Amino acid sequence: MVQKIVKGKHIFARKAQPATEADKQVVTDLIDTLRANRETCVGMAANMIGVNKSVIVVAAGPFQFAMVNPVITQKSGEYKTEEGCLSLDGVRACVRYEEIEVDYLDSSFKPQHGKYSGFTAQIIQHEIDHCNGVVI
Repeated sequence: MVQKIVKGKHIFARKAQPATEADKQVVTDLIDTLRANRETCVGMAANMIGVNKSVIVVAAGPFQFAMVNPVITQKSGEYKTEEGCLSLDGVRACVRYEEIEVDYLDSSFKPQHGKYSGFTAQIIQHEIDHCNGVVI
């Protein structure tokens, strides 16, 4: 179900709690909400819809996928950029990495390991920051 986007820095003020299989509806709601906002959004974290769980969703071209309890395990190719967010006004400077590796659970809560680069890696890093209580 499409959820309302929560606005303001306060939603990123604390680290998200690990998600469990009891949180499957959060994954569905995030995917639905991302699809509903695809004109202006390429990724979302659960705290953006008011749920303090470590779940993100990412749009990669025509596909959307979820990452539950994502952890970046490797990163390389540091660069500086600027990013915006549906939950925050304006654009902010930040540091990202061109290539990352991530351990996570998929939408079926099965362990996965992925290697990502370019814009997809940037989206994942942005959303994981949200889960970690980092305001960009």
